[in-house]
Amino acid sequence: MKSIDGSMVGREREQAVLSELVAAVGGQALVLRGDAGVGKSALLDHVAGLAEGEKHRVIRAAGVEAESELPFAGLHQFLYPLLSSIDRLDDGHRKVFDGVFGRGEGSPPSVMTLGIAVLDLLSLVASQQPLLLVLDDGQWFDTSSTEVCGFVGRRLTGSAVKLVVALRSGVPSGFDTAALPELAVTTLSGTASGQLLDTHHPELDSRIRGLILDEAQGNPLALLELPSYVRGNRTGHTPEALFGYAGIPLPQRLQQVYGARIKALGDDVRTALLHGALDGVGAGTATGPTGGARYRMLDAHEAVTAGLLDIDALSGDLVFRHPLVRSTVVQMATPNERRAAHAALAQVHRDDIERRATHLAASTVDPDEEVAAALEAAADSATRRGGALAAITWLTRAAELSESREQRSRRLGSAAYIAGHSGMLEHAQQLLRSGTGPGADASPDSVVASGYVAFFEGGDIRSAQRQVFAAIEKMRDSGPREPDEVLTRLIDLLLAINQYASDEVWWERTHELLDSLGDLVHSYSRIYQDAWGDVVRRGAGVRERVERAYAGHHLEPWDITRLGAASYHVDVLSQYRPLLQRAADRELETGAVGDAMTMLHLIMLDQIAVGEWDEAELTGRHCLDLTTAHGHGLFVYHTHAYMGLLAALRGRVDEARELQAVVDAWARPRGVGFLTQITDAIGTAAALSEGDYEAAYLHAIGLTSPGSFAPYAHQASRTLLDLVEAALHTGRAEQARTHALAAEEAGLPDISPRLALITYGALAMTATDPTEAEALYDRAEAHPAGAVFPFELARIRLARGIRQRHTHGRKAARRPLTLAAETFERLGAATWTERARAELRATGSPTLTSSAPLTPLTWQERRIADLAASGLTNKEIGARMHLSPRTVSSHLYRVFPKLGITARAALRDALGRLPDDQNV
Repeated sequence: MKSIDGSMVGREREQAVLSELVAAVGGQALVLRGDAGVGKSALLDHVAGLAEGEKHRVIRAAGVEAESELPFAGLHQFLYPLLSSIDRLDDGHRKVFDGVFGRGEGSPPSVMTLGIAVLDLLSLVASQQPLLLVLDDGQWFDTSSTEVCGFVGRRLTGSAVKLVVALRSGVPSGFDTAALPELAVTTLSGTASGQLLDTHHPELDSRIRGLILDEAQGNPLALLELPSYVRGNRTGHTPEALFGYAGIPLPQRLQQVYGARIKALGDDVRTALLHGALDGVGAGTATGPTGGARYRMLDAHEAVTAGLLDIDALSGDLVFRHPLVRSTVVQMATPNERRAAHAALAQVHRDDIERRATHLAASTVDPDEEVAAALEAAADSATRRGGALAAITWLTRAAELSESREQRSRRLGSAAYIAGHSGMLEHAQQLLRSGTGPGADASPDSVVASGYVAFFEGGDIRSAQRQVFAAIEKMRDSGPREPDEVLTRLIDLLLAINQYASDEVWWERTHELLDSLGDLVHSYSRIYQDAWGDVVRRGAGVRERVERAYAGHHLEPWDITRLGAASYHVDVLSQYRPLLQRAADRELETGAVGDAMTMLHLIMLDQIAVGEWDEAELTGRHCLDLTTAHGHGLFVYHTHAYMGLLAALRGRVDEARELQAVVDAWARPRGVGFLTQITDAIGTAAALSEGDYEAAYLHAIGLTSPGSFAPYAHQASRTLLDLVEAALHTGRAEQARTHALAAEEAGLPDISPRLALITYGALAMTATDPTEAEALYDRAEAHPAGAVFPFELARIRLARGIRQRHTHGRKAARRPLTLAAETFERLGAATWTERARAELRATGSPTLTSSAPLTPLTWQERRIADLAASGLTNKEIGARMHLSPRTVSSHLYRVFPKLGITARAALRDALGRLPDDQNV
């Protein structure tokens, strides 16, 4: 694609784009995508030359297939020349890079954390001199490096950093979904092909020239290489016969061209080329995380003469002329030759844990415990640095090379556990199946993984519960004397299963089991034990313990998730939501979707709590897409449950009840009590939204009886206000008061701020003494939780306004009713808004205007309203329509706010104002 004088041939369009990129004021990224040999590398050389001419600093890197499973191997190439600048960053970012280079013991950085650190480093370097990053063969970059480069490439605007990546068409790559601008590099035109061929091979006769142009099909590499292949033909075949590769892709034809040259080399030179190809020679000058150098090909100048190697202008090292040369060298070697080369390379990299393990694994055929242990250590290193996929690969290979059944099962269990947390449940199942051969006892690691899969994929609570419980008992009886990571995993999984089961018997058995383990139980697990089970009886002090845990040392993603669940149960989730959001973004970027799903649930719950209901809808849909795509059945229905609850709060009762039925039908047969409690809460909220207080009461007492809080029922305390309000509206004042007093006696105000708010509200609603009621309403409205939980506060204000209209007069009621109506309006709680407006109109105050029409009446509601307007009593209406008087009353409670009235006497006029399409 270049002529002898170095000028480009036939690439005017590409040159113009690259010139604009270099000349642009701000940072940019660009992907060049084209077939092998089409000239992408030449374009990268061109843009590098342009940038150097504009006084840019240029850093080059190249992907190598042999390194595609080494976490951050590609990123090292970009970062290594900048190591001296890393020391100028703050401590936090330096620690991030220590993790990437394997120099620290911290937890693996997230894509976001590392990406931000890389952006800061690049910006720092570019502040002194504009910077161009050039990446060739990006399709072979390891997953971790690709994710970081994609993250950085999307955020270069405003910097003095540019990134150009070349990708081979038809080879999947993480850059495919990086959303970076692309420029397609196509074959040369016929005219440009002839010009390039004539420039480099002017001696060709017309017949050979025509054959080569036909065969090359505009591919610059073919135009340059095929003439030499024809001239070097010693087979006696005609040129036409040499090109008789009908149906064979051009890159494979070029590999045959290179293969002929490789066969002509001496044995020692071929061995040197094989070592270099397997060790990634030609991928740049970066070193591994421990500073070990890559293999150097020496005494291979014969390959330079043959057009297979070039001499790097900067380092003087021998490098492959083209990636196709490197892949051809590997393909031509026999299996024994490749294994011997890998064994030699393992010795070269004996101080680099991950690179050595990679070569050892490829050099070994029979079980070898030493190699398996080296691979397991490499997997641990990769996990610490954020390379989950590499860790799974190495643990799986370590299991294959294990000498004992127990070690094989243990390593496969660890691989399955990581796969499960990464959202690859099907892969985790395959690993588990391969690790449980006939007569094999399941290792604790495999029990964790199998329990995780059974539980989260299909909601198989009962068998997972028994299996995990038995594994903990077995570990306890085998006598561990200090905390064990696998034991902690088992305990936390059992607690999570118990939370979903919400079964009193199993919780009590679990408490006994954990008590028998004593100090072997992690302090975080003790928090989960108290928060996830029965917060009414065990929640005292949990808030403070959660706060101390979050303030402690660096938290793993699963710690953030589980502590977030604990903070939800004590209603302090809002203060940790930013941390959860950052962690969720990180986990989604790195593919660890298992933790991310729970994080999204928690974020949605907090959005509902603080009144960000539109945002909660979006989070719920995102979570539903994610859980469905990854086959996490439990999380799919868990998400449906929260979306149903939100629909009920917003007055979309048909949608809420449909989701309620879907979740209940799935959860109840499986014994997923956590979700069946939410379905009862959906029923309660939907009934309250439409004013059906009898139905609301029946749903509420399905969760807990008045005056008590059912053990291990997380919704029992959360629906305190619902039960009290439904009881009051259905003439059950005694039950309402009993329940409010029970909340106070149980110490609910000390457990969480939300429980304090609704306890004071319930006490105020049920107080018979007006002075006491006013004092309690004041206490509720003044509570700091009111600012965090606007829906609950608005309901308390609505109840206060209704009461004040009857006890203190209409003027006194206007303020709480106005505040309630405004809040309901802002939240989008349609039926609650209508109810508050109707009460406000009854005070003689003009209500808030709204573009939303009043909710239409159902046929049954309209019929009941007509009969009531005609003067019939509830008993008489019930007799005519075969309903109980209480059901008639509930229907009228729903009708009044829909019509914007508060009294029976206003029914006739309100019905007369209905549009024609609502008259029956």
